Amino acid sequence: MLTPEIHQKKFRKREDRTRFILSHFPDQFVTSVLDVGCYEAPLRKLLPGVNYFGIDIVGDPDLVCNLEEIEKLPIEDKSYDTTCCFEVLEHLDSFHRIFDDLFRTARKDVLVSLPNCWCSARRPIEKGRGSIAHYGLPQERPIDRHKWFINTRQIIAFFEEYAATHDGISLERTVAAQNERHSLIRSFRRLKHGEEGYLNRYVHTVIGHFRLG
Repeated sequence: MLTPEIHQKKFRKREDRTRFILSHFPDQFVTSVLDVGCYEAPLRKLLPGVNYFGIDIVGDPDLVCNLEEIEKLPIEDKSYDTTCCFEVLEHLDSFHRIFDDLFRTARKDVLVSLPNCWCSARRPIEKGRGSIAHYGLPQERPIDRHKWFINTRQIIAFFEEYAATHDGISLERTVAAQNERHSLIRSFRRLKHGEEGYLNRYVHTVIGHFRLG
């Protein structure tokens, strides 16, 4: 199983994650982009001159669309050079159906980011108190929540197996982000927990870049 490229970056707001992805995959955002689950569509203003189209049920999409209810994305086959989906699929019961459909809409590249839920859960579980974002049991049914509790290794394994079992799709890179820490702290944590334990405890986001054809 691949070890991702790990970079130190804390995302204090949604646009920080978008800028991070753009900085590591600049060649995938130069012509046309479909942004699935775009919310406030930060890519739109960051990509002047690019043919951009965002879909979501809230925020500032070009097309309002409920990803939980549709059988497929309301987009023609191979309409955009790049289809991207950032921190969206973990909110959907329809994860697998929408993930499959990302590849139908793209001509060249698909970019997907997913959160390592174990990272945010680690401290509350170890302390035996507190709460975990997007989970819990509120009195009123929440409008939105995470439907999948996944870790770094599971994300990478899913990406790799998907590419291995689908003709014409290759996994080009996996890039991960973790919060900024001194190199000595990172080395100690790797020694203490091992590589898999380190990735599952401290990486907070994983991005997969798939190539079609």
